[in-house]
Amino acid sequence: QVQLVESGGGLVQAGGSLSISCAASGRTVSMYGMGWFRQAPGKEREFVAGINWSGSSTAYADSVKGRFTISRSNAKNTMYLQMNSLKPEDTADYYCAADAAGRASADPRPYDYWGQGTQVTVSS
Repeated sequence: QVQLVESGGGLVQAGGSLSISCAASGRTVSMYGMGWFRQAPGKEREFVAGINWSGSSTAYADSVKGRFTISRSNAKNTMYLQMNSLKPEDTADYYCAADAAGRASADPRPYDYWGQGTQVTVSS
């Protein structure tokens, strides 16, 4: 089993930056694809960014492309999301997920493990 714990969420003003992390435990996730998803109140969960097992391939939602950067440290069993130029519409609970097949899918269905989420609030 893999446990995922997100951290680093908080309140930030529009235009600001925030970095959130996802620490894995239970087993190494160095061969797992990892992804970030978010869910705003009253909305469905949506894909934000994904990274394959080696970090050689990344994918982003159009709404965050150019502002967010996903990365990972397999040595630390941790994934990161650097969020710049934040907008009020980025306000949501952010969840990390791990895919044992090593992919960076925008579809939530392949992901085997999910964290409990960290809240990000962007004030205008």
